[in-house]
Formats: sequence, structure tokens, C-alpha cells
Amino acid sequence: MYDTILVPTDGSDPANRAVEHALTLADKYDADVHTMYCVETHRYGEPALSSAEIVLDNLEDRGAAMLEEISDRADNAGIECNWNVCHGQPWEEVQEKAAELDADLIVIGYQGQSHTRTNRIGSVAERIVRTADRPVLTA
Repeated sequence: MYDTILVPTDGSDPANRAVEHALTLADKYDADVHTMYCVETHRYGEPALSSAEIVLDNLEDRGAAMLEEISDRADNAGIECNWNVCHGQPWEEVQEKAAELDADLIVIGYQGQSHTRTNRIGSVAERIVRTADRPVLTA
């Protein structure tokens, strides 16, 4: 049913639940998992030897560390896992990556780190659910 599963993360609790769902599905269907972390450059601008560059470097390092941890967990479970850190608007980057991979499923947390209202879908998840041309599972 699933060969390729894309799971974007920002390290939030819902994103961590999404990772667990993605790994469980990958194990069940013998699928590959692709994880990604997107640095939201629209908030800071692209770096040009400024304090924004330091912030973006820290966000990249944080994202890479999260993705490496997920990849290690997947490897320990015998699941093929690839990861990447990108820059841009998260919902656009997720859509582009899903198309590039021809992902069978996107698994995403229902809200992220910056979401402040409880029990409501976050803006990134909402935009992906609304515009995706493939199945999306929210956790």
C-alpha cells in the first residue's frame, strides 16, 4: 500500500507522534521513510553575514540533529530512512519534496512548535491537508 512515506518534523509533540506513526506504517508495509526539517527563512530572510545567519545556522543544526535521531531509530528497526534540511515555506517545501519522491503518504503533526491554540490544526498542517495531491495523515 505504501512504498514511500514523507514525514516533516519540527520537533513538537504532534510531530513526534507523526514520526511514530510513519515508522509503524513503514515497518508494516516495508516502506521507506523520508524525514525533513524546514528552516522558515521567510521569518528571518536568507542570511547575508548577519545575526540572521547565526539563527538560521542554529536552526539547521537543530533540525539535522532531530533528523539524525529519527534516522537512527528507523535504522535500528530495519527501516530505510533518508533525511534533509531545507529552507523556505514549510508547506511548499513539503509539497515539493512529496512530488520529488512521489511519496505515497505524508504523515504530519496536526500542529507545530509555533502553534499556540490547543485542539486546532496548525497553519502548515492545514495548508498541506488542503492542497496535497496525495494522502495526508495528521497525528
